[in-house]
Amino acid sequence: MNSNNYIPHPADLSAIELPQELLDLAQVISKNVHEVWSAGRMSEGWTFGPVRNDEKRETPCLVPFEELSDEEKAYDWNTAANTLKLIMSLGFEIKKKQ
Repeated sequence: MNSNNYIPHPADLSAIELPQELLDLAQVISKNVHEVWSAGRMSEGWTFGPVRNDEKRETPCLVPFEELSDEEKAYDWNTAANTLKLIMSLGFEIKKKQ
């Protein structure tokens, strides 16, 4: 247990299945998640470095989304997909305009 006694309780989204259209949307969102993260890091003075170094504010993740490792891409995709699943679990519908 953490020293502050915080225990995360994310919503159980295991029963929510995204249709293909929203899986495709999750991919677009995941790229944007990375772009927003990268812009924020750069505005804080972070630059590309071969390994993460908090002291020097360097990270190997300051590259285009397509150049990220599969692990990093999956992190962003899971963020996007779980956000869409949460929206659906709360009763909202996500539709593309015709």
